[in-house]
Amino acid sequence: MRIVDSSLINEQSISKYIPRLAEKLDEIRPIVSKIINEVKNHGDKALVKFTREFDHINLTESEIKVSENEIETAYKHVEPALIDAIRYAADNIKTFHSAQRRDEWTLDIEEGVKTGQVFRAIESIGIYVPGGRTIYPSTLLMAAIPALVAGVEKIIICSPPQKDKNVSPEVLVTAKELGITDIYKVGGAQAISAMAFGTLTIPKVLKIVGPGNKWVASAKIMLSNAVGIDNPAGPSEILIIADDTADYRFVIMDLLSQIEHDPDNIGIIVTHSSEMIQRIREEIGIFIEEAPNKDVINAALANNSIIIKTKSIEDSIRVSNLIAPEHLEVMTKNPKDLLKHVKNAGAIFLGPYSPVPLGDYSAGTNHILPTGGTANRYSGLNIYDFLKTINILECNREGLIKLSRSACTLAEFEKLFSHKKSIEYRMEDKK
Repeated sequence: MRIVDSSLINEQSISKYIPRLAEKLDEIRPIVSKIINEVKNHGDKALVKFTREFDHINLTESEIKVSENEIETAYKHVEPALIDAIRYAADNIKTFHSAQRRDEWTLDIEEGVKTGQVFRAIESIGIYVPGGRTIYPSTLLMAAIPALVAGVEKIIICSPPQKDKNVSPEVLVTAKELGITDIYKVGGAQAISAMAFGTLTIPKVLKIVGPGNKWVASAKIMLSNAVGIDNPAGPSEILIIADDTADYRFVIMDLLSQIEHDPDNIGIIVTHSSEMIQRIREEIGIFIEEAPNKDVINAALANNSIIIKTKSIEDSIRVSNLIAPEHLEVMTKNPKDLLKHVKNAGAIFLGPYSPVPLGDYSAGTNHILPTGGTANRYSGLNIYDFLKTINILECNREGLIKLSRSACTLAEFEKLFSHKKSIEYRMEDKK
C-alpha cells in the first residue's frame, strides 16, 4: 500500500490518490447511451440481444420473467442455515427501518392557518440485484425492506441470469421470503433501461434502487431525468481512522473485508501513528496469503488503496471528511468523542467490535450507501427514499386575511397579478 502524507490531501488532489466514480463513468457514457436507446426503441428484443452479448446467455423473450415454478424450486438449492440467516437479518433490518417512521403532523402557524405534512409511498419501484462475481441476497434485503416498510405497493427485481439461465436461487428465495415474485433475468445497463421505460415483459417503475457496477451506475445517472434513483453507487470503499490503541489485526482484516469482492474497491487507512503504519506494513502480507480472494485483494491494494499519515487525530477527521467515505470505521481510544466531528460518511462504525460486515448483513442498518465521495451530499438508503412528503395548508377566512398582506405584496412585486387577485376575490367574499 502506498503511504501518502496528509499535507498532500485536499479537495483538489483527492482524485489523484483515490479513484472517483465520475471519472470512470465518463469513459463508458457513449456505450451506455447506445444501450439505453436500443432498449427504449426495441424493448425485449434488445434485452435478449444484450443478455447474449454481455452475459453469454441465450434467453428467449418468454424466458425473461422468472416463473413461479423456478421460485419454488429455488428452495431446494438453498441451505436451511442460509434461509435462517436471511430471515434473522430481515427481522433486524425491518426493526431498524420501522423506527424511521414519522407520523403525519399539523401545526397552527397562527390562528386560522393550519399547516402540516402527510407521507405517501411511491407506487412502484425496481430493485437491481447484482449477480457478477458474487451473489448478494443481502442487497435485496437492504433495498426491499425499507420500501416495504414505507408501503410501496409494486416492487419488481432485475438480476442477471447465471449459467443455468436463471437468477440465483439465493436471490429468488430471498425475494419469496419478502413476498416479491415479479423477478426478471436481466442485468447491467439494459436492466436499468428496461425498468425506466418499460418493455412488453418488464413494467415501467417510478424509481430504481440498488447498487451495481459502473455500467449500472452510469445508466442510473443518465436516466435520472426519466426515473427516480437512489444514490449513485460505485465501487465499495472503507476508510479506517486508527490510533495507537487500535488492534492492527482488526484494522487489516476490516480493510481486506471491504476490498475482497472487487479489484475496483477502495481501502484507506488514516492514522497519525507511525507504529500502526509499521505494523500494518509488516503484517498485512500474512493476512493476504491466508485470504481465499487474495488475487482480488492484491489488485485492489495495488490500484486503489492507500495509507494516509496524518499529524493528529483532528487531522485524521479532516481527511476523512474530505474523502467522504462510504464506510467509516473509527478505532480510537474514545471513538464516540469523535462522532460529533464527522460530517461526511455513508455509515459510521464505532469501536473495535463494530466491523462493517455486521452492518453489511445482520445489524439492521442499511448497506446501500453513497460512494465515490457522494456521502457529502447523499444519505444511505432509508424509508424516505420511498416516501413523498406532501405539504398541507388549510385556512379559514380569518387566516386568509392574516396572510394576505404579505402574499399580495410579494405577488405584486413579482408581477403575478392573478396570484394577488385569487387572494383578493376571497377577501371580498362576505359569505
